[in-house]
Amino acid sequence: MLRTLHIRDFVIVDEAQLHFDAGFTVFSGETGAGKSILVDALSLALGARGDVMVLREGASRADITAVFEPPLALHDWLREHELDPDDALVLRRVIDNQGRSRAFINGLPVALTQLRELGAFLVDIHGQHAHQSLLKASSQRELLDAHGGHANLARDVQQAWHAWQQAQKSLEDARRNAAALQEERERLAWRLEELDRLALGDGEWDTISAEHSRLAHAQALLEGAGAALSTLDDENGSARQALGAAAQHIRHLLKHDPQLQGIHDAIESALISTGEAVSDLNSYLGRLDLDPERLAQAEQRMAAIFDIARKFHSEPAELPALRLQLAETLQASQQAADLEALQASSDAAAAQYETLAGMLGKARRKTGKTLARRVTEAMQTLAMQGGRFDVALQPCPAGPHGTESVAFLVAGHAGTTARPLAKVASGGELARIALALSVIASQAARVPTLIFDEVDTGIGGAVADVVGGLLRQLGQRHQVLCVTHLPQVAARGMHHYEVSKTTSGAGTVSNIVSLDDAGRVNEVARMLGGLKITDTTRKHAREMLAN
Repeated sequence: MLRTLHIRDFVIVDEAQLHFDAGFTVFSGETGAGKSILVDALSLALGARGDVMVLREGASRADITAVFEPPLALHDWLREHELDPDDALVLRRVIDNQGRSRAFINGLPVALTQLRELGAFLVDIHGQHAHQSLLKASSQRELLDAHGGHANLARDVQQAWHAWQQAQKSLEDARRNAAALQEERERLAWRLEELDRLALGDGEWDTISAEHSRLAHAQALLEGAGAALSTLDDENGSARQALGAAAQHIRHLLKHDPQLQGIHDAIESALISTGEAVSDLNSYLGRLDLDPERLAQAEQRMAAIFDIARKFHSEPAELPALRLQLAETLQASQQAADLEALQASSDAAAAQYETLAGMLGKARRKTGKTLARRVTEAMQTLAMQGGRFDVALQPCPAGPHGTESVAFLVAGHAGTTARPLAKVASGGELARIALALSVIASQAARVPTLIFDEVDTGIGGAVADVVGGLLRQLGQRHQVLCVTHLPQVAARGMHHYEVSKTTSGAGTVSNIVSLDDAGRVNEVARMLGGLKITDTTRKHAREMLAN
């Protein structure tokens, strides 16, 4: 429920702080005083688009803050967005004179989409031109679904429709491209067969390359390793002998100068390392052997690998990964070409759509009968005695919105045939029917706050009194805010704000005040009698308020 609305430098409002209670609250005032500005300001706080035109003349920015008591239906959304559902919900919107817009929820900056998403849980606004949108078939269908509480089912039908169309498209593509797909699968299968025949394992290329290099240079390896061995350990002047002799000389000198110990240890270490190298070279030469047959085998294997790599424009080491990729692509292509599976998928999607569309049609027919009866009853009290309202559901080709079209029909007088709303309803009748639909449909709404912005345009007299009664009745279940110019509606309010404007050298400013009992009498009297308030209009106003 809306608790507080704070407005600063918005259009002709300098600053206003409004507090709201439950029930039916009315806003009245002279034409042009800024009554609908309040609705516009709240709309901005709920994420509506805005620009610099909303700024009060000369102001640097417009600042609007709305404080709500979160409804239970919103608690999961708040927890999901890491907000405490037990706290007051503060929505703020700021628009500066450069056109920059900022939005906040409980002090944290957010995107406008989040404000709009949040606003859908909090407020439902019925504008003064809502009856014009009622002429559209899409609006009639949406209103019926909203009133029946099957908007989620309608959304499921739409999703099922798109899923069915996508499945059907996949099937048609597969049929249309069957020859090309078959050719592509044959090409993939051939390449895969070539790689399978090669059977190149992971890391095999590096291993065989190293082996080939060793076998191809075996003679040079034998000669070089043998020469190194002779240099290190030969009977005549080898490095090992020289190191042994040097170690012996230094050992004799240690008794004369202990500082030679480090040099002696270094030579001994070199002598040990040389011995180890000699041992390793002997072992290497023992294993190394000329193997022309194995060399030929390695060369043959490498040639086969090179041949496939060149054929597939790939590096030899990348062939195992290429084989895995080709296998996955071939499998996906085979699945895409499985016409039986695609047909089964399409049939299943169609069946799912038909089931949901059937459920939606049944729900719409039931809701249509209830809505038609209730609007027809309301018409009898809205100066349309003998009139009738019907909700016509006609079969239509399957589509995203189901398998039936929705049309609102009206007969303005008894004995006449009900025809489409746009063809038979006058402006005043359309406004009254729209109001009845708004009130009746809103009774089923879960949104706690409902706003009616001059939806009573085009009615008056006893009909206006009925409208006021409908809105007050609605205020028993919702918080209802109504901008009105009718005294009959204003008198029905539980709370009453007067909107006025004053003009001075600094410009025009809108003022909003909460009226006490005496103030309400004067305001209703003004609405009854115009600028001149008499004892008679005051008396009439008191009677209206008392009733």
